Amino acid sequence: MKEFHEIKNLRFEGGYLIVDIDGRERTFSLKDISPALEKASEEERSAYEVSPSGYGIHWPLIDEDLSIDGLLGIAHYPAMKRQTA
Repeated sequence: MKEFHEIKNLRFEGGYLIVDIDGRERTFSLKDISPALEKASEEERSAYEVSPSGYGIHWPLIDEDLSIDGLLGIAHYPAMKRQTA
């Protein structure tokens, strides 16, 4: 399975999610990315799972999922079919 992203050192400080993505530390405001995580307890925040491919992060106690590409602002568009005359 191809690994999309390498996710390490996930933590919360104040109202921020801080995580190393592909070797670079990134900081995200919880109010901008997830009202559920912003309201979650420390216990709920600390119980997370990184997908084996590094595609996303899941918090099972609050049923919240974040896509790493979404956090990074990477948009994916479906391939368009070429029309023939």
